[in-house]
Amino acid sequence: MLLNDFKIRSAKPTDKAYTLNDGKGLSLIISPNGVKGWRFRYQFGGKAHMISFGVYGPVSLADARRQREEAKSALANGTNPSDARKAEKIALKYPAKKYL
Repeated sequence: MLLNDFKIRSAKPTDKAYTLNDGKGLSLIISPNGVKGWRFRYQFGGKAHMISFGVYGPVSLADARRQREEAKSALANGTNPSDARKAEKIALKYPAKKYL
């Protein structure tokens, strides 16, 4: 069953972390301290991988779904989404290296 904002806002923390699934690998982890974090699980190179899309609030349900589709597109092109994100972070951290 797909998530909606009402279900997400209604999710209360418990003594153990639990997961609300949105489908197609996207889930929301509700931690005991109340933090709600987006996770995307996928297979690449025969191994299971997981990347985080951020925390619910700053990252909306629509944003998380968009990021999931971007990651799935990268997978379809033979790219590991985690590696692509790492390369982006390095490029943003050291922009001058592109021009040397």
